[in-house]
Amino acid sequence: MNPATAFARVLVDELVRGGVTDAVVSPGSRSAPVALALADAETAGRLRLHVRIDERTAAFLALGLAKAAGRPVPVLTTSGTATAHLHAAVLEADASGVPLLALTADRPPELRATGANQTIEQPGLYGRAVRWAADVGVPEAGREAAQNRYWRSLVAKALLVACGELSGDPGPVHLNLALREPLMPDDVTPDVRPPLPTGPFAGRPDGAPWTAAVPGGRAPHGAPLTGPDPAGGRTLLIAGDAPLGVGRAAAVLADQRGWPVLAEPSSGAWGAAGALRGPALLLGAREWLAGHRPDRVLVVGRPTLSRPVNALLADPDVTVETYAPAPRWADPGRGSALVGSAYLDPGRALREGGPRPGRGWAAEWSAAAERVGIAVDALLDDRPGRTLTAARLARDVVATLPAGALLVLGSSTPVRDVDRLAVPRPGLTVLANRGVAGIDGTISTAVGAALAHQGAGGGPAFALMGDLTFLHDLTGLLTGQGERRPDLTVVVPDNDGGGIFAQLEPGQPQYAAGYRRVFGTPHGRDLVAVARSLGWAATAVTEPEQLVAALGAGGPRVVVVRTDAAAEAELAGQLRDAAASVLRAAVG
Repeated sequence: MNPATAFARVLVDELVRGGVTDAVVSPGSRSAPVALALADAETAGRLRLHVRIDERTAAFLALGLAKAAGRPVPVLTTSGTATAHLHAAVLEADASGVPLLALTADRPPELRATGANQTIEQPGLYGRAVRWAADVGVPEAGREAAQNRYWRSLVAKALLVACGELSGDPGPVHLNLALREPLMPDDVTPDVRPPLPTGPFAGRPDGAPWTAAVPGGRAPHGAPLTGPDPAGGRTLLIAGDAPLGVGRAAAVLADQRGWPVLAEPSSGAWGAAGALRGPALLLGAREWLAGHRPDRVLVVGRPTLSRPVNALLADPDVTVETYAPAPRWADPGRGSALVGSAYLDPGRALREGGPRPGRGWAAEWSAAAERVGIAVDALLDDRPGRTLTAARLARDVVATLPAGALLVLGSSTPVRDVDRLAVPRPGLTVLANRGVAGIDGTISTAVGAALAHQGAGGGPAFALMGDLTFLHDLTGLLTGQGERRPDLTVVVPDNDGGGIFAQLEPGQPQYAAGYRRVFGTPHGRDLVAVARSLGWAATAVTEPEQLVAALGAGGPRVVVVRTDAAAEAELAGQLRDAAASVLRAAVG
């Protein structure tokens, strides 16, 4: 067995021992030993392998798998520019704390800086975006036992760091794999499965990982939060994008304490008891907020969607506390206090018992959210010909999904429309790439998340994304022969361009001259035909009844709803005005 093959088989064996159940590969020559070892592991039933021709698609597929499953997922590329295509997904994994493993094959040191084919400077390629990076020593003949210890301890460390087992700070890890020829195995017999590594290349007995974390070193992400109420009891919980366990634990605390919950869809707290509809519309009603301003705001996760939320967190008259279970935290208002270990006693709130002074104040927030909901529903439903708008689409998609479904939201307008207009629902798992909030790789993320969700016994999966987000990742629809295809329905509001800009400053009348060319970016494509050309069932719908039927038809499927960007911008303004008006009347 040549050194490259020995290394690849040990690497894959240790990945499986460390909990890896899925891996993603993009084809290449230099990465061949590891790709073949992964394929052998799939044949042996040890993991599931996913193959994609586009490295960026592969990386976001791995991101979606890891995000939904909560386990590290490696993505393997060959050398050269292929490695650069992982960078966007690595950045998202960094900002959102997803355990992604970037495995990049490379030339050995003697071929670097020589003009060798497909060679770039790969060590350190992802900079500070990874939790740890290693330029792995080249496998060589001889000293097999010592190399085995090195390889296995390296892989085990990569998994522990990626999962944040000791730091509480999960995220991406980069292993750069320098390999010398021969790259293809020299011990292959047709129809005979390669054996597991034995002898000097054996792992720990009983399938144990080479290195494991000592239990109890840190509080788990899912530990419920507890904490004291301030004088007066006016605490507000704001849950931003976070690991699902963190958001759910925060929602338990809020329910125990009687705190109102303003939760982003991907927070894990959205849909929990006390989570209010339309947080941005509530906070944007200044007159009402002036009489209902909290004394304290507890922030869990990273708020990413709403200017009114950021304005509240920057208010000097509000005490802001940020729950920071990891060494890195976001501080939107640049003035929050940090809370950590004191909030990790699972039973403290229940043991303390006694009155919950925030209940009455929470009821006022709940009543306000109900008034806002009635007002916005009236506007959404009162459209000529009952034609679907993007805003109504966001509300209706969430309302229509079956319990146990997965929903992946694209950045830009869809995630904001769901945040403002949808009724939070229990029983749904909602994910979004809000770490750096890019539109790239969204289809691939949804496919990966759907595969993980359904592999764990979950229900059907859905994604809601804009037309440019959809076009940006068309290769995410492309699956090779024999690849798994999830039950995923992708819903696309198509306004023929970048509709979110019509609702922002570039959409104001004084900038109309250059708007369409550099912001609107019309594409003029029939997205139904595009989806069908890539092998997906696709249909266009215009009415609510058609939407319900399309969402129930099963996937893989694309559902397109044609909308108008200018009309959506006007409707967004009307929705804000309606919410402010009904709350103003309540104050008066």
